[in-house]
Amino acid sequence: MSPKAYRRKLDIRNGRVDLSHGAGGRAMAQLVADLFHEAFDNDWLRRGNDQAAFDVAQGRMVMTTDSYVVSPLFFLGGDIGSLAVHGTINDVAMAGAQPLYLSASFILEEGLALAELKRIADSMGAAARAAGVPIVTGDTKVVERGKADGVFISTTGIGVVPPGLDLSAEKALPGDRVILSGTIGDHGVAVMSKRQNLSFETEIISDSAALHGLVATMVTAGGQGLRVMRDPTRGGLGATLNELAQQSGVGFRIAEEAVPVKPEVTAACELLGLDPLHVANEGKLVAVVAPESAEAVLAAMRAHPLGCAAAIIGEAVADENRFVEMTTGFGGGRIVDWLSGEQLPRIC
Repeated sequence: MSPKAYRRKLDIRNGRVDLSHGAGGRAMAQLVADLFHEAFDNDWLRRGNDQAAFDVAQGRMVMTTDSYVVSPLFFLGGDIGSLAVHGTINDVAMAGAQPLYLSASFILEEGLALAELKRIADSMGAAARAAGVPIVTGDTKVVERGKADGVFISTTGIGVVPPGLDLSAEKALPGDRVILSGTIGDHGVAVMSKRQNLSFETEIISDSAALHGLVATMVTAGGQGLRVMRDPTRGGLGATLNELAQQSGVGFRIAEEAVPVKPEVTAACELLGLDPLHVANEGKLVAVVAPESAEAVLAAMRAHPLGCAAAIIGEAVADENRFVEMTTGFGGGRIVDWLSGEQLPRIC
């Protein structure tokens, strides 16, 4: 639908979402035109179709889909909108792909302030433009009060993998190095501190960021030496390494002192009874890299703003049990096991 087709503007300052905004009539058209079209504005949306048609470069396509239900909707360093853009771009980028386009679907709760929805949409639009990955199509539904906790966002992203690159979780080999792009736990602790109204001497800010630029530098530096990349979101670094161990049939041995954690995150985790290894991140990645390529990849990462704190934290080892083991700062060792559930629910 064209944003010019409806003259009367939404009362964004004082208005709230009601069921008519999802009913397919004039109110819904106004919501889409005055709020989403303005926030995401691009050539594809201006056509007003129920889909987007676009050209893509030659190569293997990558596609991902995700949903975001974070609570609270706004936190230090981001909000559910920018998080949805960054998270989807990162899932595409972990294949070594260049993200191209996004779609976004919104489940809105009756009673949500239009000013809050506009803030979220504007944040999404800004994040997409900054990343160079436009939101080209989407959908909106409204549910009764009490059934959606404000807003839920579902996204899909597509991208193209450069010729000859094939990253996959089953490719880790004994001797491969494990590289982490930076400090862990920032996002999960930022969300939890906002949720619990906790304050610290130093504010903890979410690491939410789009990682495709960092990934591109890694691909250039590492080439065929890159085995697999993952962004350690829900379940954190611990869950990610356990998942890769199961899929590749290897174990991992990491060093506690090599894993970068900000002191304020460590302190917050101690206060909240959390393990930073299992706290979510939204702007970090883990790469398993052939030993002969590890130093070149690490140097390229450290030269990028989103990888300046990158570190080699361990290696893959032959282990029929597929354990993730950590050497502690005291010289002992422990198994980093899966959690049976989530330490921090509703963080992404």
